[in-house]
Formats: sequence, structure tokens, C-alpha cells
Amino acid sequence: MARIAFYAPMKSPLSPVPSGDREMARNLMRMIGARGDRVDLVSEFRSHDKAGSEEIQARLRSEAEAEVARLAGALPADCALWVTYHNYYKAPDLIGPAVCAARGLPYVQIESTRATSRLTGPWAGFAQAAHDACDAARVIFYLTANDLITLKRERFGAQVLVELPPFLPLDKLPPEGPHGGPILTVGMMRAGDKLTSYRLIAETLPLLDAGWSLEIAGDGPARAEVEALMAPFGSRVRFLGQLDRAALQSAYDRASVFFWPGVNEAFGMVYLEAQAAGLPVVAQDRPGVRDVLLPGPPYPAPTEGAQALAMMLNRLLQDPALRRRTGAQARKRISDRHLVPAATDIFWQAVGPLLERT
Repeated sequence: MARIAFYAPMKSPLSPVPSGDREMARNLMRMIGARGDRVDLVSEFRSHDKAGSEEIQARLRSEAEAEVARLAGALPADCALWVTYHNYYKAPDLIGPAVCAARGLPYVQIESTRATSRLTGPWAGFAQAAHDACDAARVIFYLTANDLITLKRERFGAQVLVELPPFLPLDKLPPEGPHGGPILTVGMMRAGDKLTSYRLIAETLPLLDAGWSLEIAGDGPARAEVEALMAPFGSRVRFLGQLDRAALQSAYDRASVFFWPGVNEAFGMVYLEAQAAGLPVVAQDRPGVRDVLLPGPPYPAPTEGAQALAMMLNRLLQDPALRRRTGAQARKRISDRHLVPAATDIFWQAVGPLLERT
């Protein structure tokens, strides 16, 4: 069995602050170690510069140098591989390539982006560092077709690019529920793109045929704004708040359709969860989102607005057989493509040869 060094420059998987990055990092550690290999979180150093500040970046580079010196000596002798998750221009990997060069380790990345447009401006130095870290990677796993565009264009040497579809931290599908209940929305309530999705939902609801109801799972600093958007619909809209895993699964089980427009989502784990539960999904056809949705249904373009989303919802709400058929197809696709066993196979098929050569 191999011993793997894992690092996430954007946010440690041990961070107390919930986020998609934290959950994805945790899921990746579980996936990599699913066959019994040891995965060590080797550093919690965070290189994130949200502001584009030269002063912050200089401080982080200095701290990174100290971390490189520490890890070059402290990394276990039997460590066989370094994996970095989410290297990008606001949080470049400032330590992994240097440690791997010092220790002679193969270096790979998961969900990295190359932002050549950021090589000028306030993040120029960090964008170059992220670009250099990408160049150091022997293998880069990409999660969406959108990420592949620049990774392929800027590929360094014999670097291998491998698709790793986003996955749920499950070995098998959950049992399927009755699915006879309301429309379900699951989304954090915060300003920006999330609130824009909620506004689009509020624009869609008046266009639905009679008899609908909606449950909303989620919470956050913009909850008052979301509640105001939904106030005109009265008791038809029920707020569930932030749910634990069991309660959220119950919400998926009783729902009939999952509805989340997905404005500027990277991909959206909620889509995987809903489809794993057997729900048909109504969303817009957007980069990233389309990578995790069941192919086939004509998801509306963002330019088509609320009217097209309402048409798709009405069609599903009025046709139980279509909902069952679509939900069953979605569950099969999740089982085949978006669970831990499939992800583990992809990961080790790509990195196994690197360990053999080492």
C-alpha cells in the first residue's frame, strides 16, 4: 500500500468553516484511500489571497518558504506521491512543487485552473505561481469540460490530463424514496450567484400550473432576502433551514422534482445528490452544471429565462411516468460515473504508473 501526501491550498479539509471546497477535499482524501492506501494531510498552510494584495502575497510567499523547509525534512520517508487539490490564481500551490523537487516525489493536481488572463493585474504573481505549479504536475485531474479548455491549451510537456467526474462520498446509491411530494430546492443563501438563482426561482414559480408546492433546504446571510422573494407565495413555499445529512436525504426522498437554476455553479454537488436519490432535475444549461446532469433532457439556456424553466417543470410535474423514467436513468448514471468506486479506479489508473517508476 502507498502513502500519499495531500494538500489543499485554498482551504484545509480540517477547517471549521463549512464550504464546498472543504467537503470536496475530504471526499478526495477518502476516495484516494478507499483501497487501504494511507492519505496524510501534510499541511494546513492556506495561500488564499482574496483581495489581490501585493503585501498579502509577499507574506504568504515568505510563510510558504518556511513550510517548504519544514516539509522537505519532515515528510515521511515512505511517502510515494503528492496530491494537491484546487490550485488556482487566488490560492496557488506554493509548497508542493518545491517539496516534491527536494524529495524526488511525483506531483499531481486535482481541479486546477490556468488563468492566463490573470497574469497581469493584482494577482499576476500568484497567477504565475499557479501556472508554474500546473507545469510541475505530471498528471492533472479535471472535473469539468470547461476546466479542460485552458488546461489542454497550456499543457506542459508530456503532462497527462485525466477526467475525474465529480463524485459523491458513497460506495453505493441510497435507497430510493416515494418521490410524490413537492418541488425541492437546496442552496446556500448568500449574496451573488446563489441569490441570483433564488431570484430566478421566484420568477419561475408564478408561471407554474396550479397545484405546486416548494421546499427550500438551506440557510445563510441572505436568508431575509430569499424569504422576501418567496413571501408572495405564502404557504406554498416551506423553508426547511440548514439540514443534517439524514434530514436532507429525507427531503430528497419525498420530493418529486429538484429545481436549482445553477447560476455560475462550478458544477454543484446538490445535483449529484438529487439524482442519486432518483429525482429529475430542472436547471439551466451552463458550463460545469451540464457535466453532472443526465444527458438528454433539453435543459434551457440561460437566455431563455424563467419561462423555459417553468415549461420544463410543468412537463415533469404533470407526467409521473416521465419523472420515474428520468429519475431511474439519473440514478444509473450516478452509480456508474459519480460514486467513490468509479473515482478511485480513475485515480489509481492514472497515478499507478508514476508510483511504479518511482
